[in-house]
Amino acid sequence: MAEERLYSIGEVSKLCNISTKALRFYDKIGVIVPDRVGENGYRYYSLDTILRIPIVKYYKQMGFRLEEMQGLVNGEDYYVVGDSFQSKINELWEQEHSIHNSYVSVKDWYELIQEAKTVRCNKLQEVGMRYVSEEHYCYMDQEFEYHYMDSIINIPWVNYLDSVKNEITGPVILEFPSWQEKMERSSRRARIMQKPIHPCSCETNEVNFGGFMAATIYHVGSHTKIEESYEKLAVWAKTRGISCGPNAYERYVVDYWTTSNHDEFVTEIILPIKNHRE
Repeated sequence: MAEERLYSIGEVSKLCNISTKALRFYDKIGVIVPDRVGENGYRYYSLDTILRIPIVKYYKQMGFRLEEMQGLVNGEDYYVVGDSFQSKINELWEQEHSIHNSYVSVKDWYELIQEAKTVRCNKLQEVGMRYVSEEHYCYMDQEFEYHYMDSIINIPWVNYLDSVKNEITGPVILEFPSWQEKMERSSRRARIMQKPIHPCSCETNEVNFGGFMAATIYHVGSHTKIEESYEKLAVWAKTRGISCGPNAYERYVVDYWTTSNHDEFVTEIILPIKNHRE
């Protein structure tokens, strides 16, 4: 019976499109071990051993780490393989969940930046009307002292979300009980709202926001001058016989989360319309 041919490490490298460095590492950790090592230290592989290399590549595609492959590649009972697969499925599901959350958050933040750029480049600072779609939000009520950075980058809010293991996305929205009080700088309460990536796990602190027509305006620049935009809204509504409110919503498109330059802030003021007299 003819002796089985053995292939040198260089031949295996060319045959399987894999580096000799990788083959040496596989040998070191026991994933693919050569059938013979010559006196000169050269490694030689049988065809059966070489055919395990595509298996390693496929396991890598599935997300297995090399140290997880030792028993799998070398022919463990498929019951053991099944357990390893189930464990990997659970691990990859958690990774997929995390990546999805990151993707949604980054995408939404990018869209806010693009929205702000559009507003600034086209000087979109006139009053208009739009339908605000209804969406589900998490919220927390708070005192409001006109320290906008403290209200928007809200430490109690972040701590609360951590405590209920919730992840949010999109802009911070502050709801004020009265747009007139907000315009007069006499508001003392506000509700912070943000959209959860997944359904809220905080059943007592969730609310639907939207589902109404609103008068809106983009305020560009520091929040300390936002009353000027409220005044434009008030004049616009009065001249058209439109009744707004009572609540006011400030949707922070670009704010302290994105830039420290207050001149680049973009905030959408949203006043629900109660009636519209033609």
